[in-house]
Formats: sequence, C-alpha cells, structure tokens
Amino acid sequence: MLCNSLLIVLHMMKRLLEDIDCVFARDPAARHRFEIITTYPGVHAILLHRISHRLWRWRLKWLARWLAALARWFTGIEIHPGARIGRRFFIDHGMGVVIGETAEIGDDCTLYHGVTLGGTSWQKGKRHPTLGTNVVIGAGAKVLGPITLGDGSRVGSNAVVVKDVPSGATVVGIPGRVVRKKDQEEVDKRRQAFAERIGFDAYGTSSDMPDPVANAIEALLDHVHAMDTQMQIMCKSLKTLGMELDPVKMPGLGACEAISASPKPSSESDKS
Repeated sequence: MLCNSLLIVLHMMKRLLEDIDCVFARDPAARHRFEIITTYPGVHAILLHRISHRLWRWRLKWLARWLAALARWFTGIEIHPGARIGRRFFIDHGMGVVIGETAEIGDDCTLYHGVTLGGTSWQKGKRHPTLGTNVVIGAGAKVLGPITLGDGSRVGSNAVVVKDVPSGATVVGIPGRVVRKKDQEEVDKRRQAFAERIGFDAYGTSSDMPDPVANAIEALLDHVHAMDTQMQIMCKSLKTLGMELDPVKMPGLGACEAISASPKPSSESDKS
C-alpha cells in the first residue's frame, strides 16, 4: 500500500514538472521554475486538478468537488474533477476558463483566458468537447457540445464552435467556420504564384482573415488557374493531332500562352 502511494506521488510529481516545463515553450515571459510555481494561476489550477481528478476516480467525489471549488476561488479557473486532461497542458492567464465534467483534452494543448469547454444538453453522458493533441484555443472562445477538435487544430479568439473541427484546421467566427485546413499551404502557394503573375496582392491581408473580398478573388484565381491549365491541355492535344493554330500573346501571365482555335482566313475577300 505504501509503495503504491509513493508511486502515485512520484507519477504526479513527474506530471507537475512536465506542466511547469511546458510553460517555457509557450510563454516568453516565463523566467524560472520558482516564478512559475508561485505566480502562475494556470499551473496552480492544473496541479489541484490532478489531485481532485485522482480523488474523483477513487469515488471521493465530494472531496474532489470541494478541492475543485477551492481551486476556482484561488485561480478563477473552473475545472470539473471529472474532466480528463493530458500531459503538458497549459492555461495562459486563465481567468474565466471553464472545463466541463466530460471534457477530454489531449497532450500539449493550450487554452487562453475566458475559454469555455461547455455542454449544450442537460442529459447525462458525454456532453462536452474532446480535444486532440496540440490544440490551441484563443481567448474568449467557446467550444460547446460533444464535438471533437482534431490534432493540431486552432480556434480563434471569441469564436463559438459547435461542430467537429478536422485535424490541422483553423476555425474563426460565430458560429465557427473553417478558414484554413492542413493542406491549405500548397493551395496558398499556388494562389500566390498565380496572383503574382497577374499583379494581385489581396491587400496584404493574412490568409487566416475571413475577408469576403479576398476570399472571392481567391476563388476566382482558382477558377482561372483551372481554366488556363485545361486550355493548355486542349491546345497540346490539338497540336498532337496536327492542327495548325495561330498563337496569341496574353499579357501579364508570363510564360502562359493561350492559343486561339480560329482557322486562318483563306478567301481573297478576307485577305483584302
């Protein structure tokens, strides 16, 4: 019994050290461990939650709730002792954070102040969000219901998310909508290359900003790029069949060259 207790204490101390050390990677203001242990309410909340969650699993539920309430009074962060939280979890600033009973949080996740992982039903059972690994949720965001946020996903500040978020996606707005996916980088590179060829700058805005004008122009760029590619394929096919075509220069598209498919004039009246 004593050996088991010592193992549990050692395990909790290891988790605590991980929670402290992960702060250095995510908060440039952190200077040393003593400062983090004594002044970071997010770390205090996580430490007390690790203990209250253990009590909850031991069926000492009133004691677990009392400790969670004490943590809320001291830190301004409310974490239900039934919530499952992975390793290296970081709450930055933390005031106003609420994490519900059936919430599940993976490893290496980060929450900023004012975040709510809440439920949308009074029914018992799974009613709070599940976060994958390396998820970041911005200040004031609300993630509601038994939804899943995939690994590496991002939620913008003050967003309200009520639907599943795919891995690597960025969600902004009310209601939350995906503005960037994991494979978006390749699409952005293609758009940028084509936009440079036609002199388009998109006002210097970030691709993560939900600018409707920029989004509309980007959609047009995608469409024009697809048409341009299809036209080149058609022209190559016609040349392969031996058809003679008059080349026509297209200004502003660099190496791209569109070809008109109209035949050369052959009659005397056309020549005159």
